[in-house]
Amino acid sequence: MHTVRVWDLPTRLFHWALAICVVGLIVTANVGGNWMNWHLRLGYAVLTLLLFRLVWGIVGGYWSRFTSFIYAPGTVLAYLKGQGRPEHRIGHNPLGAFSVFALLAILLLQVGTGLFSDDEIAFTGPLVSLVSGDTVSRATSYHKNVGKLIVLALVVLHLGAIAFYKLVKKDTLVRPMISGDKQMNAPVRNSTDTAATRLAALLVLALCAGLVYWLVGLGGDSGGMPGY
Repeated sequence: MHTVRVWDLPTRLFHWALAICVVGLIVTANVGGNWMNWHLRLGYAVLTLLLFRLVWGIVGGYWSRFTSFIYAPGTVLAYLKGQGRPEHRIGHNPLGAFSVFALLAILLLQVGTGLFSDDEIAFTGPLVSLVSGDTVSRATSYHKNVGKLIVLALVVLHLGAIAFYKLVKKDTLVRPMISGDKQMNAPVRNSTDTAATRLAALLVLALCAGLVYWLVGLGGDSGGMPGY
């Protein structure tokens, strides 16, 4: 057996930070009241993390790059028919890749609409002054109803997939996302995970946080940046 570094430290920290923030968003949205201040903060954190992942998907460790898990339709169909290739067990397999892209897109849409939402009770997005009332209404409706349900569904599917691979395919997905390593029958390419790449990831994260801070500030005093 060969130990392969699949997930670099920045990818692992992103994964767990995003999971914690998404759970926090769901909880604070349902509790409401003063917890909506934390809902805003967590939304800004999620947006920062998503922007980081988009950049890291280009410059990060090999198995974290989007190019390592963009599959042709024929490859996806073959995988569904049980004709997967050995490399599909290393990083994201075709179904896992679809899940990653869907999650990124849905979460970006959810936090994006949150920036323009206003429930006229306890929540006002920071960018509501930049768009029309109709746009605010549509964004609010999607954010509170459709988007929320889709996010919940994706979370359930994600947990279900983890359980399925553990119980049926005997493939643990959680442990590599903690340690970063997988045991493979043959040597394969490792993801670069050095002090230099981790420092670069920290710089990327800081730049993404700065971009979100600037973006939220475009709305002036129309929304809220409590404690951000």
